[in-house]
Amino acid sequence: MKRLFWLWLLLATPAAAQSNVVRIVVPFAAGGVQDIIARSINAELGAALGRSVIVENRPGAGGTVGTGSVAKAAPDGTTLVLAAASHTIAGSLYSKLAYDPIADFTGVAHIGSVDYVLMIHADVPAKSVKDFVLYLKQNPGKLNYASAGNGSATHLSMAYFCGLAGVDMVHIPFKATGEAVNEVLAGRAHAVIAANIGALPYVKDSRVRMLGATGAQRSKFLPDLPAIAEALPGYEFDSWIALLAPAATPRPVVEQLNTAVAGLLRDPVILGRLDKQGVVPQAMSPDALNALLRADFQKMARVVKASGARID
Repeated sequence: MKRLFWLWLLLATPAAAQSNVVRIVVPFAAGGVQDIIARSINAELGAALGRSVIVENRPGAGGTVGTGSVAKAAPDGTTLVLAAASHTIAGSLYSKLAYDPIADFTGVAHIGSVDYVLMIHADVPAKSVKDFVLYLKQNPGKLNYASAGNGSATHLSMAYFCGLAGVDMVHIPFKATGEAVNEVLAGRAHAVIAANIGALPYVKDSRVRMLGATGAQRSKFLPDLPAIAEALPGYEFDSWIALLAPAATPRPVVEQLNTAVAGLLRDPVILGRLDKQGVVPQAMSPDALNALLRADFQKMARVVKASGARID
């Protein structure tokens, strides 16, 4: 009865009556993985909800501008953010953040996860993660790695690798993952950790060598590639992708959205679209998603601290 009351109340309010539109805010520019994922599900999500679902790009400050706008939005289920690991990273990376990544949001629906791949230039004499770690220990501070910028997932994943392996590498930040990968292809950088979808085109490229996937298990998209954890126990770094809503959004509204997204993750068409973006789909309850957010926030705090990354 309580759920029905909340749904009736929301539908009866003037704000809900005036807007039959749900906005998915993507806190990054159009064309990126998060944007493509949002646009892969919005039409079908709208059909499942009986409402229009639109995607709105609000980039800026590493995703914090768009995310912050959702934190301040009305908690009525009409404004969501398509978030990824950068959401929990921001809580420790930025010295001043206008919102709390945990307290100001509630998990709505987990969509899936993306793992990454460690690639090195072919001139580096290592054919495995074990070889690479040994070579780095023999040459402390002499090799570098490229990333998509200070505090990015591509930066922190490698900083985490170096810390766990006890090796020293020089970090060279760029503006995007594509630039970082190109530096390794050209031999101007020695290594990079890139999302699986960005690494796939170079599987047979003689300029680079892939050493390992960052997930706890081998990547679905590169099943013959060992997981880094096979040589470096305890290493795991991937990015969850999920819809979040303002913290005070009523539970019945959250559950309605969660059920709708879970249904999409059984649709072969949607699964095909996610597959093209290197996403391993996984439905999850709101409680499980909130637990994941809290755990990832704590883990990323440790990784950020170890990396020394900070944005004022």
